[in-house]
Amino acid sequence: MHALGLRLGRVLEAGDLVILTGPLGAGKTTLTRGIGEGLGVRGPVQSPTFVLARTHPSLVGGAPLVHVDAYRLAGAEELDDLDIDFERSVVVAEWGAGLVEERGSWVEVVIARPTGSGDDEDIDWSEAPVEPREVTVLGYGERWAGGVL
Repeated sequence: MHALGLRLGRVLEAGDLVILTGPLGAGKTTLTRGIGEGLGVRGPVQSPTFVLARTHPSLVGGAPLVHVDAYRLAGAEELDDLDIDFERSVVVAEWGAGLVEERGSWVEVVIARPTGSGDDEDIDWSEAPVEPREVTVLGYGERWAGGVL
């Protein structure tokens, strides 16, 4: 997830919006950490669950990263209340589907991970491989008409 975030971070620029969708533990924050590293922002990038949004200024003269956790937001109006500078920032919104699409162009990253078969008691977790993820990256609007990556 981190490596994918690095790749995304290198193509994102001010005004870009990334919406992350996936279950708890899918890797949304790890992906955002990679995006932040690819953008060259001040870290550490951590989940903004309790503050709703964190701004990470650029260390290289680029756009800041605004990392939003929209899980607790009731609607787009509450997102507007955060007064995010969408035009001059790269905004990554975890749980943002349905709240920010109407802004024009955006990237949606959908992460699916296995939920387990119920036979977990026989697994030696110290030897278990990293869980595979199925990731779909979709670009919407004119900005992403030629593809995202």
